[in-house]
Amino acid sequence: MDQRENLRNIAIIAHVDHGKTTLVDQLLHQSGIFRENEAVAERVMDSNDLERERGITILSKNTAVMYQGTKINIVDTPGHADFGGEVERILMMVDGVLLLVDAFEGCMPQTRFVLKKALGLGKKPLVVVNKIDRPGARPEEVVDEVLDLFIELGADDDQLEFPVVFASARDGYATLDPHNLGTDMKPLFEKILEEIPCPQGDMNGPLQLLFSNVDYDEYVGRIGIGRVERGSCHVGQNITLCHNDGSRKNARITKLYQFEGLKRVEAQSASLGDIVAVSGITDLNIGETACDPEHQEPLPFVKIDEPTVSMLFMVNNSPFAGREGKYVTSRNIRERLFKEVETNVAMRVEETDSADTFKVSGRGELHLSILIETMRRQNYEFQVSRPKVIMKEIDGKLQEPMELLMIEVPDNYVGAIM
Repeated sequence: MDQRENLRNIAIIAHVDHGKTTLVDQLLHQSGIFRENEAVAERVMDSNDLERERGITILSKNTAVMYQGTKINIVDTPGHADFGGEVERILMMVDGVLLLVDAFEGCMPQTRFVLKKALGLGKKPLVVVNKIDRPGARPEEVVDEVLDLFIELGADDDQLEFPVVFASARDGYATLDPHNLGTDMKPLFEKILEEIPCPQGDMNGPLQLLFSNVDYDEYVGRIGIGRVERGSCHVGQNITLCHNDGSRKNARITKLYQFEGLKRVEAQSASLGDIVAVSGITDLNIGETACDPEHQEPLPFVKIDEPTVSMLFMVNNSPFAGREGKYVTSRNIRERLFKEVETNVAMRVEETDSADTFKVSGRGELHLSILIETMRRQNYEFQVSRPKVIMKEIDGKLQEPMELLMIEVPDNYVGAIM
């Protein structure tokens, strides 16, 4: 087994608003990725307008920082269950997770959702208790709560021995003792290098590259983002793409990118453990493997959760039609919806009997409302039906999707809530 000692791949998981994106900001700034005079936005990872307005992460994003000669690939993941499709795929690319918990609020429902996925895949956790500068912070109690949650989720003995770092991402410091405030993020960087395992595998074997995400670029077409699981790849290399349906297709890597800070930088080659973006493969889909043509061995991929809610998207035929948007025809709406499905894997789009109506299914109402709002801002005009729960027939019985709801209330209100 070869090891890449100078590389770490981690995902950051947290409940909505526990300071995940702010923490990534600090890691980027303190690793010296930006020039002294470079203008950098706050919450730099939430790059799309909707994310900034709502203060939530919707799309997972890759970034990379260098610390003492080691490259740390960091993937920011969404904290909302509707974007669970993103989270599961992203965890396939990393070796460990940074679990971020608010020192005042403690473990929240969403923390449970993402952590369960990570522990199930056997990822090594590193717990960061954030916002220790907040009035009413109770870092030690929160660590106990995290331990209880780990036990409840069935963590193994190794995972239960998790290291803890205390931090205030807003003020830019981390420390191993909550009573002695730190000065910078160095303790967190050190813990990442010490605790998160480096990528392991066969560095000289035939190529296996598993794609966990897809991006789209107007100029170069589909871009596959994934991790080199075995061997190495280089620009101009001939590969065989193993599709999810079992078919095979020969292709060529025309461009290869690696991540540096927030930028994609063109690279000539990449080897075991590297997270790369590849262009030149036309009908690439998430969960597919690029292999050496002589050794076609596709890798298994995590199953994406099925949609639970559907809505109908229709051409606007109301008396107010044509007043707001620029793209109003069924052809415009159809093109845009099918383009969305190329990168948004948890979503489904189906044609209906009517030429101007499309059935769109997603993980939840937030998932669909983000699409509606994004399209509205892109000057599309359309009307939608009310959301409808997707029923399924399993073994002759009608089944509906179930969600696990957890409500946390102070003891003296339990009676009223019940």
